Amino acid sequence: MPNIINDNCISCHSCIPVCPTNAIYKAGENWSLADGTISKNNQKHLALSGSITFIVPEKCTECVGSFDNPICSEVCPVSASVIDENYFETKEQLLNKKNQLIG
Repeated sequence: MPNIINDNCISCHSCIPVCPTNAIYKAGENWSLADGTISKNNQKHLALSGSITFIVPEKCTECVGSFDNPICSEVCPVSASVIDENYFETKEQLLNKKNQLIG
């Protein structure tokens, strides 16, 4: 289950620089699988939110293989980064995603 950012977000962006897969973007920012990663897919996609910082589920690995817990949740001063209960991935799937994105 990748993380999502809820309406508690104050747009401090403390989560953006710590994300190992560069899955977090500012409100309104277009995203790509290749942004900050080794992925070869540089196709730009429209922002997932125009009002708050957002996490791209295709890039979020819940920090599996990088940290013990999702680092975005740990650095968020208002607890806005939470697990998305509607999106489930196994640890193996998350590790595979990480390896595709950052090796």
